[in-house]
Amino acid sequence: MPLYIPEKLRLLAERADFPLYVAGGAVRDALCGFSYGDYDLAAPVSAEKLASLAAGCGFKINGAYKNTGTVNLSDGQYKYEFTSFRKDIYRGGEHAPAQVTFTSDIAEDAKRRDFKCNALYYDIRRGEIADPLGGLADVKSRTVNTTRGADEVFAEDGLRLMRLARQCAENGFTPSAECVLGAKSNAERIKKIVSERIYAELMLLLHADGKHGIKYGHYAGLKLLKETGVLGCILPELAAGDGMAQRKDFHDHDVLEHSLRAAKYADEKVRLSALLHDVGKPYCFLHTGKFHGHDAEGARIGREILERLKAPKRLTEICVRLIGAHMYDLDGRAKENKVRAFIAKNHDIYDLLLLVKQADYSACKDDPNVCPTIIKWEDIRKKMLAEGVPFTLKELKINGNDLKGLIPPEKIGETLGALLRECVYDGSKNEREKLLAAAKKFAAKEN
Repeated sequence: MPLYIPEKLRLLAERADFPLYVAGGAVRDALCGFSYGDYDLAAPVSAEKLASLAAGCGFKINGAYKNTGTVNLSDGQYKYEFTSFRKDIYRGGEHAPAQVTFTSDIAEDAKRRDFKCNALYYDIRRGEIADPLGGLADVKSRTVNTTRGADEVFAEDGLRLMRLARQCAENGFTPSAECVLGAKSNAERIKKIVSERIYAELMLLLHADGKHGIKYGHYAGLKLLKETGVLGCILPELAAGDGMAQRKDFHDHDVLEHSLRAAKYADEKVRLSALLHDVGKPYCFLHTGKFHGHDAEGARIGREILERLKAPKRLTEICVRLIGAHMYDLDGRAKENKVRAFIAKNHDIYDLLLLVKQADYSACKDDPNVCPTIIKWEDIRKKMLAEGVPFTLKELKINGNDLKGLIPPEKIGETLGALLRECVYDGSKNEREKLLAAAKKFAAKEN
């Protein structure tokens, strides 16, 4: 098996008077031919004994936790997390186990894990795989089965519901029917998980295709969240669009499926915004029977969702703006000066907005061609750049100091804003003498 064992880790295994295993994801990924990063280690010994032995082999001990049997360590190149063989008892779906007991039985340790494909152990010293639960067969068939009854496994820890979707998305695996049914039966358990963990898993899922190159893996993961009912628990505002029909001349899919496909086709920079871009549609339709105004309502609802998930504030602000702006010039009829003003106003998110527009367009009828509005906007933007249009006050050829004595102090900011707007419409006006002349005219009008 092509599992690389770093020199210090091999030395640690050789010096140990117990079998030391690489466990979980690294073993699974190596068997699949995927790349892998940090290592999870396991052995039937205490955290104290492992930490002492590792320190003697040149490892840095970053933390040792007796109660959970966990040691965090590094060798200067790789990070490792060691966990003693143990059995876990959970409390009603909460992620952290309520009680831990240690064992020397590898099968018992395997059973505490989530999926059989993650319950594989590579004996470092012997160079052999230990497979107590039949995980090898699942890896070969690219299948996900739980280590015990699916209902029991998902009932223990609600985060496993999202881990199921993410790992299927990342690895191109398919969950068994029993696995899906167990997740469905326990979908509400996700509500036991803190918002930060849900957000972290969602973001990993939205970028799952990049981990091992599984094309549209993130879309498959989102579909699995929908199928198991977990999507309705974490994003009920989005899931409300399931089965909500749209105009057939514009859309091949209902509101929810369109949103999932927008995330499918979206550049990785804007997948969260693409997923939420139409989140205002269900609200508008249920209240008015129409989708009109869903961009503004979507921005409001998107903010509520992202604040609930405790997403980073800067990301929240960008997403909200993208949601609110995604409908502008949908039919391509906006006049050039209007588009110029729009581009200037949104210059800091313009490139991201193009990505959202493209994802939205492609998701309507699964069309990979460039969105016509983007072609129009880019032609206008190129003209603006060629003219030297200033997009910010800093790019104006004059500043507030130039207007002192010419404009009342309380009017300087307003005047600079007016000059910037004029230059957005015609970049040739961004010359010092022209701007000063225009400022004098503004001052004269005020008087």
